[in-house]
Amino acid sequence: MDFSFTEEQQMLRDSVSRFLDKTYDFKARQTLVASEKPWSEQVWQQFAELGLLALPFSEETGGLGGSIADVVAIAESFGEHLLVEPYMSSILLAGRALALSDHDVAQDWLAKIIAGEAIAAFAHEEARGTAAPEFVTLGAQQSGGNYFLDGEKRLVLNGAEADILVVSARLSGVAGEKSGLALMMVDPKTDGIEITSFQTIDGRSAAHIQFDKVQVSAEQLLLDDAYSVLVAVISDIMIALSAEAVGIMGALLGATSEYTATRKQFDVPISSFQVIAHRLADMKIAYTKARASLYYTTAIAEAGQSTARDIAILKGQVGKLGRAIGEDAIQSHGGVGMTDELIISHYHKRLIAIDAMFGDSEYHFRKIGQAHD
Repeated sequence: MDFSFTEEQQMLRDSVSRFLDKTYDFKARQTLVASEKPWSEQVWQQFAELGLLALPFSEETGGLGGSIADVVAIAESFGEHLLVEPYMSSILLAGRALALSDHDVAQDWLAKIIAGEAIAAFAHEEARGTAAPEFVTLGAQQSGGNYFLDGEKRLVLNGAEADILVVSARLSGVAGEKSGLALMMVDPKTDGIEITSFQTIDGRSAAHIQFDKVQVSAEQLLLDDAYSVLVAVISDIMIALSAEAVGIMGALLGATSEYTATRKQFDVPISSFQVIAHRLADMKIAYTKARASLYYTTAIAEAGQSTARDIAILKGQVGKLGRAIGEDAIQSHGGVGMTDELIISHYHKRLIAIDAMFGDSEYHFRKIGQAHD
C-alpha cells in the first residue's frame, strides 16, 4: 500500500505551509490569542480564496471533492502553526454533518460556510464520553409538529461565534442505544439558549450551551436516524486531529533537536549528553510511529477499508505518543519549556487538548481491548 502524498496533495501541502510561514508565526498567533478576537478573519478569508473551506466537500454540494488524505495533507501544517481558526469545528464537524444531509436549508448554510460567510458549530459533547454517539442524552421531545430541546452541550468549539448550531439530540430511547438519534440545525439566538463562552487551555474559543425547552421546527431536523452519520463525522475528525497532532510532534522534535544542539553546558552542546541523546532518540521513534500510524489509517480510510478499531488504534497511539513527546520536549528545554514565551508549552497544551477530544488514549485503548473480549 502506498502511503505517500500525490503530487497535487504535496503542492497543496506546500502552498498552505508557505502561506502560514509568512502570515502565522508564533508572535502573530500569540497576539491574536491575547486579543478579544477568537481567530483571524483575514486568514479565514484567505482560506476561502485558497479553496481550503471547500476542500472536503463533494462537487455536488459546491466543494472541491477532496478526500480525507487531502485533509491530512494540510492538517499537519495546521498543527505546526498552532492554528486557532475554526477549521475543525466549522468545516470538518458541523460542515461535514450538513453536507451529509440532503436538506435544502442545510445546503444553503453549507454554501455560506464554504464561501467564508458563516460559521457553524457542532454541539455534541456532553462530558459523558460522547466520543460514542450512542451516549447522547440531550432530549428532543416532539409536540405539535415541533421539537423541544432540553439539556446541555459542553465544550462546543466556536459555539459563541456560530451563526448556526448543528446539534446531536435524542428523539427516543436511552443513553447507550444507537437508534433514536437526530441531528438538528438550531439558531443560537433562539429563546431558551444560554451560551457560556470561555477560552480553552490551547487558546481556542469554546462554549457550554444550555438548552431550556428550546423550540425547533420540523424543518430544522437534518436527520432522524443520525447514528451512522455521527460515526462517519467523528471518525474523520479523529483522523484530522491526529494529523494535526503529528504536525505538532514533528515541530517539537525539530525545535528540541535545534535547542539541544545549540544550548551548551561545560562548553559542549547538551545534545552530547547521554540522557539528552536518549531522549531525542525516544522522541524520534515516537514521532515515526505516530506518523506511520496516521498515514496507514489515512490510506485505508481513503480506500473505504478502515474500521472503528483502526480509528481507535490511531487516536490512542497519537494521544499517548504525543503526550510523551511533549513531556520530553519540556524536559529537554528545562524550566523555559514551561513558559508562555516559548512555543514548546503551547504545543504541549494543544496535544493534551487533542488527546482529550472524542475520547483520550486510555478510552480508545480500552475500546480496542473490549473488542477482543
